[in-house]
Amino acid sequence: MGRDRGLRAPAAIAAAIAAALAALALAAVVLVVSCGAPPTALRGDGSTPRRRPAQRPPAAAAVATAATAAAAAARLAVAEQTHEYPAPAPAQTVLGGWRTPVQAVQVFATTYINWTAGTISQRLRSLRAVSVGQARSAVSLAAAGAANDDELRRGGIANEGVVEAIAPVIGRPHEYAVVTREQTSATNTSAYQGLAPAWHLSLATVTRVSGGLWVLSGWQPEN
Repeated sequence: MGRDRGLRAPAAIAAAIAAALAALALAAVVLVVSCGAPPTALRGDGSTPRRRPAQRPPAAAAVATAATAAAAAARLAVAEQTHEYPAPAPAQTVLGGWRTPVQAVQVFATTYINWTAGTISQRLRSLRAVSVGQARSAVSLAAAGAANDDELRRGGIANEGVVEAIAPVIGRPHEYAVVTREQTSATNTSAYQGLAPAWHLSLATVTRVSGGLWVLSGWQPEN
């Protein structure tokens, strides 16, 4: 799927890594120097004074701060190259799921390809409630686009189809190839008149959620 980005790190990332290593090295020097024991002085009578408990310097905090700054610099360098800031994804909840991965894919795909101008936004929003990750983002964007598509409503456009095949993708756990046969029609325009049903391929990725149920986490139409 993704292109090989090569083994050599981009210059920005390499610079961030070098800066991170320098910061960590400086913090380590501070830690070593500050933890050294001070020389012992003698009293006038030759006795050794009672040593006060040593106050631990904030060297450990300096190391932690340097490490945090280094990690942030590395993430920023990646963001400058990919235009995506790597951050933990917020937890997402779903309203339900399915007992098997294939069932989850079957229901999702069937709902996705069968719609009318009046129902498409609602059907896509229903899929949003039972999906996570990229799949949720995809149907959310599609629902928003359909809600603002005046041509869709004026033309009375509709789509119907069936899922013809679902098969696991070799070497990619939890990923399935989905083959559908669909036909688009319209009641108020001749743009789709006489079109024969067309075959389409999509890639679906499933994930397990609470309760042991399966939902889609990825949905990518390929044609």
